[in-house]
Amino acid sequence: MHVSITEMERETYKKSPIHGIDGRIKILMTLGITVFVVSLPRMETLNFTKLGILEAYLFVLMFFSRTELSHIIARFAIALPFGLGISTLQPFIKQPFVNDFTIISSLPMGLEITREGVLYGAIIFTKFLVCITSVILLSTTTSMSELVASSRRLGLPKEMAMLFTMMVRYLFVFWNMLGRIRTAQKTRCFEIWNRKVPRKWTLEQIGYTISLLFIRSYEQGERTYQSMLCRGYSADANVYVNKKNLQITDFALLAVTLGIIIVVQMRVF
Repeated sequence: MHVSITEMERETYKKSPIHGIDGRIKILMTLGITVFVVSLPRMETLNFTKLGILEAYLFVLMFFSRTELSHIIARFAIALPFGLGISTLQPFIKQPFVNDFTIISSLPMGLEITREGVLYGAIIFTKFLVCITSVILLSTTTSMSELVASSRRLGLPKEMAMLFTMMVRYLFVFWNMLGRIRTAQKTRCFEIWNRKVPRKWTLEQIGYTISLLFIRSYEQGERTYQSMLCRGYSADANVYVNKKNLQITDFALLAVTLGIIIVVQMRVF
């Protein structure tokens, strides 16, 4: 399953009740859920119930957003290895904030699997899963340009807004540039996963490709900056953001999200 970055961005322009919510509300929701999840105790089994309720709520929102399942899976596939890598190491590590450990199994080379480590690893992965789900919900229902504009309305400094705006504009340019490079390589019978060629030579070609992208991005940046100066760009330049009023549905979704967080925290279930 291959989903390009252009297809992912096109998905954010769909029409749905969640897509229509103001970007500021979705950013605040994501930040609120992330802060709440991170603030949960490190070694408490009740966390699984709390996190499960939040995860179910986020999946309900994803269902109403009518986002293609392939796009959701592709985003999860990118992020999950990082969370799995961290959480799978925890059973072998004795956390300094735990006094007593219960050894489940002893392995060669002095490695030991502890019950507390397994619990801590499971909690870390569940927290990571909820946070990533909230970020995926935000990124699949809000376009990049709307994210920048909403952040600016929330008070993002104009320098950072300018950087994000330039990144959004030229991200797809470099993605297409990489696509042309890969097409040229395929016409010359270069395939990364080809086992008939030495792996060292394949890695060298990948290194050349990355170097070529860096050079072309530098040249493109120089041309773009000179063009901006010719059009009156200066340190006082600002990103124009039109005014946008919040609707009742925006406040309603924010209130529901905050209500669920409060209910989960008060253990009213």
